[in-house]
Amino acid sequence: MVSEEKMYRKEYPRPNFARENWQNLNGVWEFAFDDNNVGHRDKWYAGHDFDLKIVVPFCFQSELSMINVTGFHDHVWYRRKFKVEERDRNKRIILHVGACDYESEVYINGQLVKRHVGGHSSFSADITDYLTYREEEIVIYAFDPSTDEFIPRGKQYWKEKNEGIWYPRTTGIWQTVWLEAVDRYRLEDVRMTPDVDNGNLDLDITLSEAGDYILEILVFDRGKILIKNDYRLQGDNLKTVLKIFNGGIMERGVHNPGKLWSPENPYLFDIHFRLCCDGREVDFVKSYFGMRKIHAEGGAIFLNNRPYYQKLVLDQGYWEKGLLTAPSDDDFVNDITLAKRMGFNGCRRHQVVSDPRFLYHADRLGFIVWGEMANSANYNFKYVERMVTEWMRVVKRDYNHPSILVWVPLNESWGVPAIATSRLEQHHSLSLYHLTRSLDDSRLVVSNDGWEMTKTDICSVHNYNHGGENEPEKQAAYAASLLDKESILSSMPAGRSIYVPGYRHEGEPIMLTEFGGIAFAKDQNGWGYTTVKDEDTFLREYTRLLAAIGKSKSICGFCYTQLTDVFQEKNGLLTFDRRPKVAPEKIKQINDALPLIPRLSNGGN
Repeated sequence: MVSEEKMYRKEYPRPNFARENWQNLNGVWEFAFDDNNVGHRDKWYAGHDFDLKIVVPFCFQSELSMINVTGFHDHVWYRRKFKVEERDRNKRIILHVGACDYESEVYINGQLVKRHVGGHSSFSADITDYLTYREEEIVIYAFDPSTDEFIPRGKQYWKEKNEGIWYPRTTGIWQTVWLEAVDRYRLEDVRMTPDVDNGNLDLDITLSEAGDYILEILVFDRGKILIKNDYRLQGDNLKTVLKIFNGGIMERGVHNPGKLWSPENPYLFDIHFRLCCDGREVDFVKSYFGMRKIHAEGGAIFLNNRPYYQKLVLDQGYWEKGLLTAPSDDDFVNDITLAKRMGFNGCRRHQVVSDPRFLYHADRLGFIVWGEMANSANYNFKYVERMVTEWMRVVKRDYNHPSILVWVPLNESWGVPAIATSRLEQHHSLSLYHLTRSLDDSRLVVSNDGWEMTKTDICSVHNYNHGGENEPEKQAAYAASLLDKESILSSMPAGRSIYVPGYRHEGEPIMLTEFGGIAFAKDQNGWGYTTVKDEDTFLREYTRLLAAIGKSKSICGFCYTQLTDVFQEKNGLLTFDRRPKVAPEKIKQINDALPLIPRLSNGGN
């Protein structure tokens, strides 16, 4: 399938489940605002004059969309033409939408084929039965209620002008729209779980429908065939175990450490799935996996059964011209590369669900990702339904990425503002923790990053009370608050307790997952938790903050705020257009001075 027009964001959108026969629908679409909400009444999906043009996948609030309007427009419509090749007439044609914020409807040739709720999760629709195999028309409607405080929207502001820590809204399509030609009999889902202790890869494969199949699985180690297995199955599911490491390849109880995934050694295996039915090949999918294990023990976090110090940076996932949509695939690579040059081994991808292309590059370049859900501003029963439904889709979609080590469904009590006293909201936090663990028991889960935690695998604390360069009393109090477990757990850095009353620290490792936020804007005006005017002062302050962490008897990792400036926030290590404010090597030198191996004891004290 080949598109005839110039493409925007041309790269294949789902590299960990790749097929060859696909068509990119990014590019220039017709577009219209529907501020009076008359589009459904007047059947805009069946014929209407759309008066604007927009570049998909950029939202209309962004410069790269060619519209660049920031006011409230809650109802929007998209339309474009496309063709399906004659050779695919006997295939099933699947439409994929990477992300469309918030409620979406898809029409093909005037007929509704799909409704979806959720601004950060991907969705698909089989559009085959609606096609004419001449010139086809797709219309997508999006409804994004700008001021609704019960929608999981992350940093998108519900007021017209962004301010403080809040950024412009993203309405409608903001990730790639594409088509895929597949057989009726095909792989629907492949779930890959590394079992490092036994040297195995556990596979759970779901097929589109029951049948009589031969499934060939090929595993490649740097291009060389490692495993070739054929399976005869009747039905629509296969669970099997692949022996990746044979016995005898051990070092200190760890299987072949040179072939385990880590930021220092992002070792990946390729895996191919070939499905045959009635003597013919019906599907062929390429993927990859990394063998790695994450667990907590004795107050420390272990990667591949060895203590591992996470040096993370907060990444808001915004770009000046594209907002939540990276201008190009290279921008993902550039962010990861710059962060690693500064001595960070990962990021908290903050209040946004990552584009699968970002996760792909994190997998192959060796970059830890904390997978986080965008949160709402407030709590009610409708929010719970929205949050749980979308979070389950996110965890399922991104399960196979080895770079994701931690899931974070909640941050700083957003969406659960009364969690300290509300049993409902406490149960919601608990339910998200246990739900996430029930979907994925191979990773760690943080119940409420920052404070007011219930059950959690990491005690993750936010503390910006470090004071400025001329505030010695605040500086001393900050250092004292991080010194040991008792000091950390008794602190109330935002006027909120670290654990919800009735819950307590149970020995889980302690990390400082937000701190810093030093505004260094040179000749610009901007916001930060503290402000410095020159490079030398910034480096002294950064050194001071990390030295306090290094002296802590309990902290086993950190996340500095933040990677880049974002609009009015000037507290990034990089400017908004990704220019380093100081030489990356200077930041790396400071980061490298921290202990590589956290102290181990009972509960991290």
